[in-house]
Amino acid sequence: MPLKQQLTDDMKAAMKAGDKDTLGVIRLVNAAIKQREVDERVELDDAAVLAVLEKMVKQRKDSVNQYEAAGREDLAAVERAEIVVIERYLPARLGEAEILAAIEAAIAETGASGPGDMGKLMGVLKPRLAGQADMGQVSALVKKKFAG
Repeated sequence: MPLKQQLTDDMKAAMKAGDKDTLGVIRLVNAAIKQREVDERVELDDAAVLAVLEKMVKQRKDSVNQYEAAGREDLAAVERAEIVVIERYLPARLGEAEILAAIEAAIAETGASGPGDMGKLMGVLKPRLAGQADMGQVSALVKKKFAG
């Protein structure tokens, strides 16, 4: 089932169940997807929807850090609850060993040999690992791989 359809079905289920918190988050997700579709004048596929979801999770994690630094644990808790709902729609996260295996495969495929080839390597890895790994972590692992 396409991700957008799953979101719509879950929104209907949350309405019927009276789950206002989940309903609110799903509506935020749908609004972000619709906004991107309108801005780019395209119908988003699952990969693009995953990118929207990842961006929303990243924004909320940044907000949690800022709220905690400001001593607003009440607002940080709201953001954490939204992260939990959004992450239901993301694929399972890969472990470090699986990410390293993907990096090795991409190096073999692209012939990357050093830090100068990092852009080419990340260009191959990003679509493969979308939604499954934090790209900051992937980048750090690639740098570590080329350094040592």
